[in-house]
Amino acid sequence: MGSNRVYIVGASGQVGSALASTRGGREAVMLTSSDVDVRDERSVRDAFGGLARGDVVINTAAYTAVDAAETDREAAHAVNALGPAHLAAVTGASGARLIHLSTDYVFARDDAGSGDAPRPFEPGDVSGEPPTVYGATKLAGERAAREADPRTIVVRTAWVFTGGSADSDFVATMARLEAERDTLRVVDDQVGSPTYARDLAAGLWELAERCDGPNLRDGATLHATNAGTASWCDLARAVFVELGADPARVQACTTAEFPRPAPRPAYSVLSGASWAAAGLTPLRNWTLALHDAIAVRTRTLG
Repeated sequence: MGSNRVYIVGASGQVGSALASTRGGREAVMLTSSDVDVRDERSVRDAFGGLARGDVVINTAAYTAVDAAETDREAAHAVNALGPAHLAAVTGASGARLIHLSTDYVFARDDAGSGDAPRPFEPGDVSGEPPTVYGATKLAGERAAREADPRTIVVRTAWVFTGGSADSDFVATMARLEAERDTLRVVDDQVGSPTYARDLAAGLWELAERCDGPNLRDGATLHATNAGTASWCDLARAVFVELGADPARVQACTTAEFPRPAPRPAYSVLSGASWAAAGLTPLRNWTLALHDAIAVRTRTLG
């Protein structure tokens, strides 16, 4: 059974904006941080006073500044851990359904995706504490939401991009730098699952419409990314190709050459098996999605 109303929390962010642009004729309530402060329990209760059984809340709000979170732990915890708990409390009390967006950063270094022969992560592979504050607070948010409302559906994604006109993500940044620099150095020893925000949004809409299905009735953890894998260097070179530029201008380097405050996972590919097993449409290959993202960027910038 589909939802009556869908509430999008974090509507001004990458995924929230994509949900707004792909909703078609669906009834949706778009909520930005000006409309509801997920950090504040009262603000959440007030914003969702009319929530009812059959409604769906999609939470895309997050503190995503991975490096800043290392020294801004309290702020990251408030949005990433307390926020989902507050939302789950109102969905649990009303009989509505919470779909909570999470991340590949919840995995620890020694989880199943690491080692000499890594494999894509399955939802149940979390076995330790993540090495970053961002990852730890997102994992805490998953657990807090599930504790407050066991029917919560957690959707983990990774490497989200829009390719927009601003430096909103990696793809957009690479597209800008292609016009500004002769060469770029990009790390080639981190491998993940690039995900186009519009494709993810389409998947979330499908999930919202089918979240009472037999495989999702009591809550689930799913992974949703575009198919295929890439390193950051692979993705940057693919951007150059789409722009008609020479991909050889993107030079490979190692993570050790560009240390960051928060350690990045060497391998964080997410398996799409759980998404398919839930009867949901698999997301297409990231290369096809990137082609569309760059086409939209080109049209937008003229």
